[in-house]
Amino acid sequence: MRALLQRVSRAQVSVDGDVVGQSGPGLLILVCAMQDDTEDQATALAAKIAKLRIFKDEVGKMNRSVLDVGGSALVVSQFTLAADTSRGNRPGFSNAAPPEEGERLYEFFAQQLRAQGIAVETGQFGADMAVELVNDGPITIWMEN
Repeated sequence: MRALLQRVSRAQVSVDGDVVGQSGPGLLILVCAMQDDTEDQATALAAKIAKLRIFKDEVGKMNRSVLDVGGSALVVSQFTLAADTSRGNRPGFSNAAPPEEGERLYEFFAQQLRAQGIAVETGQFGADMAVELVNDGPITIWMEN
């Protein structure tokens, strides 16, 4: 699985003008299931993200996790993280999991974050979504598992 994390002050995702998910201080997580990804990989990625120390401690050092600060997460599916730009000018997305499997693993990943104790809201898989965020830092981290 691939994920792009952004530490945010707030984030929200809308479909057709209606907010379907939002987060206060915490993380915006754009996630993509890749071909042959498994539930074990989704579980491991969720556990790593939950413990990733990218939030400031009392002296301003990035030494706390989203769990430590009581932050929340907005998880948004984004198959374009699978983009292959090695040939030509048009990205290819054949490395992404098929839609049914991608949706299943996306939902499973969000569930695994919740199991870690994080309040999680999600976007709408496969929808044309508008994502708004205030990046805190800015802190943006690419992860792959």
